[in-house]
Amino acid sequence: MSDNSKADELTKIIIKTINERKPQNVNQLTAFIRERLPIKEERILDTILKLQNQGKIKLENQPVPASKLGTYVKTGQALWYWATIAIATITVVIVFTVPEGFYPWSYLRNALGIIFVLWLPGYAFIKALFPVRMSIKTSTENLETIERIALSIGMSIALVPIIGLLLYYTPLGISVTPIVLSLFALTFVFATVAIAREHQTKTKMQAYSITKS
Repeated sequence: MSDNSKADELTKIIIKTINERKPQNVNQLTAFIRERLPIKEERILDTILKLQNQGKIKLENQPVPASKLGTYVKTGQALWYWATIAIATITVVIVFTVPEGFYPWSYLRNALGIIFVLWLPGYAFIKALFPVRMSIKTSTENLETIERIALSIGMSIALVPIIGLLLYYTPLGISVTPIVLSLFALTFVFATVAIAREHQTKTKMQAYSITKS
């Protein structure tokens, strides 16, 4: 089944569920949809936002229920956060423990180093700016993913020279240790901000009540 067919099917199911089961909020609607389809919550929320933009449903804000960030980071939705921190940590350890000419481990060192420099800082930064998928009428799921990848790589390429320039004017200078530790700290801070914003955004989103337009 094509992506468009899947999107159409999800849209029909959402509208039908709203009409038949009359969910009180987005959280309840999402639960109803996932009873029928094995689909990610993020995609359901994205489709709901698109339906609102198209005027097919209306979302009304309600008081946000209490929700703890500590609980959220233990769920599968925070897997990207732990993967980012884990990759960054493993890279730092390998860079400081595996010599450049120590084959074949040096290949792993170089591969992780490329990801660490050209992907992680920008990915964490873009994730902090856009914690959830952007709902754009003309976008498809694949296009949005490509955009996020391109922005992540571009932002990493922009951030790394800035870090190097700042280090140049400090007593630390430009060397492996300060650059690696600076990029690790940057990635950790951006990723932590991103997971906090993602939790806040999704919590607010789940509190919206739904009415058919």
